[in-house]
Amino acid sequence: MSPERKQYPLLFEIDTPARLRELKRGQLGQLADELRKFLIEITSQTGGHLAPGLGTIELTIGLHYVFNTPRDRLVWDIGHQAYPHKILTGRREQFSTIRQYKGLSGFLKREESEYDTFGAGHASTSISAALGMAVAVSRKKAENEVVAIIGDGALTGGMAYEALNNAGDLDANLLVILNDNEMSISPNVGAISNYLARILSGHAYTTVREGKTVLSTLPPPVKNYARRWEEHMKGMVMPSTLFEEMGFNYIGPIDGHNLNTLITTLGNMRDMTGPRFLHIVTQKGKGFEPAEGDPCVFHGVTPFNLETGKMEKKKKGRTYTNVFSDWLCDMAAQDEKLIGITPAMREGSGLVRFSEQYPERYFDVGIAEQHSLTFAAGLACEGLKPVVAIYSTFLQRAYDQLIHDISIQDLDVLFAIDRAGLVGADGPTHAGAYDYAYMRCVPGMVIMAPADEAECRDMLYTGYLHAGPAAVRYPRGGGPGVPERNRMAALPVGKAETRREAGASAKPVAILAFGTMVHPCLEVGNEMDATVINMRFIKPLDDRMVLAMADSHALLVTVEEHVVMGGAGSAVNECLARHDRHGPVLNIGIPDRHLDHGSQPEQLAEIQMDAAGIRQQILDKLLAIEKGGDAMHSAAAGN
Repeated sequence: MSPERKQYPLLFEIDTPARLRELKRGQLGQLADELRKFLIEITSQTGGHLAPGLGTIELTIGLHYVFNTPRDRLVWDIGHQAYPHKILTGRREQFSTIRQYKGLSGFLKREESEYDTFGAGHASTSISAALGMAVAVSRKKAENEVVAIIGDGALTGGMAYEALNNAGDLDANLLVILNDNEMSISPNVGAISNYLARILSGHAYTTVREGKTVLSTLPPPVKNYARRWEEHMKGMVMPSTLFEEMGFNYIGPIDGHNLNTLITTLGNMRDMTGPRFLHIVTQKGKGFEPAEGDPCVFHGVTPFNLETGKMEKKKKGRTYTNVFSDWLCDMAAQDEKLIGITPAMREGSGLVRFSEQYPERYFDVGIAEQHSLTFAAGLACEGLKPVVAIYSTFLQRAYDQLIHDISIQDLDVLFAIDRAGLVGADGPTHAGAYDYAYMRCVPGMVIMAPADEAECRDMLYTGYLHAGPAAVRYPRGGGPGVPERNRMAALPVGKAETRREAGASAKPVAILAFGTMVHPCLEVGNEMDATVINMRFIKPLDDRMVLAMADSHALLVTVEEHVVMGGAGSAVNECLARHDRHGPVLNIGIPDRHLDHGSQPEQLAEIQMDAAGIRQQILDKLLAIEKGGDAMHSAAAGN
């Protein structure tokens, strides 16, 4: 049901930020109330990221009210906190399509709006991008203001500090806003987060802040002396110290929900020059009691009841994340050397139960993927067995560490790689479409992809026993429903298995399926009477199986939920080339383009990687082979 205009009389007048800037300041409180109510209502119907945006309502209004967007650049970190920004920048009428096929993206997207100055789905990038824009503006002698908005969770990422350090050194004309809500996705960890929380809640900080009122009553000579003493003491306890030492003019912290204070402060800081840092304190989930009470759960939501906040039940059935979670706890009970590591994705990666049962062996390192791998390498050097639970899309950020710190030293680290392949509504920024390619070329890696839940558990155990780096990559969501065995069972490394053998066809087809593609390929195999092989291992590849299938079948087909270039099909092609096999091969996988968001079935259907699409691609290839053969016969007859 679409929202009615009468419920949002002021919000429905705002089609662009230019119209917002025509409002009187006294109207902005009403706009904030309507915007918050609108965001809650729509998200209750569509699902999406709720709590982050509820915390940035006033900040978003303040930024567009004070700055001349889109001429002035707003660079939001990640995009979870930018739902209000989307609503106020001409996308209110389309907001009910967010994260849906052909609808609005859940993240910032440059092609979607001129107000989305930088697209991002990964954390800690905003300051670097904004700094680049600020330097470009200076070189062009333009007058655009540049603002980066980053959460305290993203400040656990080292890239943010690299950018801050560089910005201070360059003396760039840049405003950085720290949206401090003490949360990222999982509860924040790390010294910086703890420091901010401790300072803002401490008695010493409160005393120093209140000292200005006391100083105003003193005689001038005493006041001047006391002010110098105050500044000295303030530097010892306030969070300004860190950022001012990096070259920023620090202001704050201020209440991020007080519109009058925000707008006045933003206006003042807009008129300043050089590196500026505004620290605001907000509440994640502000204005919706269930989200305030549990901002972690309401970070990303399914449709929910507006009155109670109760969400729709998700589909029953075990997910691959559940399989990993149970295996990890079972394995930890058997081996006290096991250490679980995650870069800020405790809930998403399935480490909640492990963190509760084995808190001394659980490490959330924050949004610091590079650090997570080298930290694991250090643990492995001392004889422990680290298991790094990480999304495929986030492992990309630690590629140097994978090669330099783990592979070269042949260290014993297991990677549990979640969200491999297409990820649905999160779209191209989170697609796990590249891990075969970037891991396959790393010496010493063992790479596995399970066809079902039972095989996933077996592969995790196989990788754990392997002496050296090993990876198990599995998709978002559930599998075909194959129950796991209670016992631990290791697989023979580098060995595929035949799932279906073709009959006495004149032109038999062999389908080499990897991971999630095994079951749709079995459906195709039954329809076409084709051989179907569950390849299991991307590296080491089962060369014997590949060559046997090439020698006994008229067409070899590889199918993978991964980009074609550099993937598992490329590994098969290389194997054939090494052994001088030159028969026809069809590589089916994700094409050479970024796929927009939508449900996983919609994405697979779009690129002909559902069962119907795979079947059609094979039929088209067979037809092309037949036509090619006819043409050769005609040419021979003509000669």
